[in-house]
Amino acid sequence: MRGSLVRSRRLSSETEAVGDTPLVRLERVAREAPSVEVYAKLEFANPGGSVKDRAALRMILKAIESGELGGDKILIDSTSGNTGVAYSMFGAALGLRVALVMPSNVSKPRKDIARAFGTEIIFSDPMEGSDGAIRHVRELVAKDPERYFYPDQYSNPNNPLAHYHGTAAEILDAVGDRITHFVAGLGTSGTIMGSSRRLKEHTRPVRCIAVEPADPLHGLEGLKHLPSSLVPAIHDAAAYDETRRVTTEDGWDMSDRLAREEALHVGHSGGAAVFAAVEIAKRLHREQGGGCVVTIVPDRGDRYFAPMKWERRYVW
Repeated sequence: MRGSLVRSRRLSSETEAVGDTPLVRLERVAREAPSVEVYAKLEFANPGGSVKDRAALRMILKAIESGELGGDKILIDSTSGNTGVAYSMFGAALGLRVALVMPSNVSKPRKDIARAFGTEIIFSDPMEGSDGAIRHVRELVAKDPERYFYPDQYSNPNNPLAHYHGTAAEILDAVGDRITHFVAGLGTSGTIMGSSRRLKEHTRPVRCIAVEPADPLHGLEGLKHLPSSLVPAIHDAAAYDETRRVTTEDGWDMSDRLAREEALHVGHSGGAAVFAAVEIAKRLHREQGGGCVVTIVPDRGDRYFAPMKWERRYVW
C-alpha cells in the first residue's frame, strides 16, 4: 500500500490516465491454495474501462506520429467492444473521426458507450462473430483506402508493444522476483504476446499461460477459440508456454464468485482468466508449496448488462 503522502496526478489529457492499474490479491477465491499468492491486475481502472485502452492509445499515437492518421481520415477497425470504446474515447479526446465494425450482438452498453463519443457503428453478421467483423472492415477499407486509417488491432505490432512496455513492466514493478506464473486471455493476443515477451526477459523464470474458450461456440465475449478462428498476425505461440481452455460455465461462475467473495464485478473473460489462475495456484500449492500467479482482469461486469432503455425526460 502506498503511503498517505502520495499526491493525486494532474493530467493535461485523459490519454495520460492510461496504465498504472492496481494489482489486487485474491484470497477468498484462492483459499484452496493458501501458500500461493494470486493477484488480479484490474485493467478496468483504465479511463475507458478496459485493458484495450493501452493498445488503442499506442496504435493511435504512433499513427499520428508517422503521419498515417490525421486530416480528414477516419479511423476504422473491427472490434467486439472494448477496443471500440477505447478508440471512441481517444478519438473524442484527440479530435479524430472514428468508425467501428462490430457484430450486431455485441452487448448494448458497449454500443451505447461508443456512440456517446460520436462514433459511427457499422454492424456485421452476428453469426460470424469477430472474424466476420474483420472480413467486413477489410472489405470497406479495400473499397476506399484513402478515406480510412485502419490500425488493424489483430496485426498491429503496437498492440503487443503496449503491454511489453506497460502492463508487464508494471507487474514486475509490483511483485518483482516473486512472480512465477502469468495468465492472460487470448483475444487479439496482444496482452499475452507483449506481456509474455517482457516477462521472459526477467531475471527469474516466469511461466506464461494463455487462456481461450474450450469450445468454438462459447459465451466468453472477447476471447478467441484459436483452432476455429482467424489467427491474429501478431500471435506467436512460441511466446508463451501453454494454453488453458476454460468452459463458458467456469468463466461465468468465477465472475459471479469474484463479485460475491472479492467485491470485484468483472467480465466473463476476466472470470475465465481468474479461474485458470486459481487452478494453477491449486496445483502449485499441492506440488510445490508456494508460488505467485498474476492474471489480467480485462474489464468490468457492467459491460455485459442489457439495461432497460434509457429515456431523457423533460419538464417544461
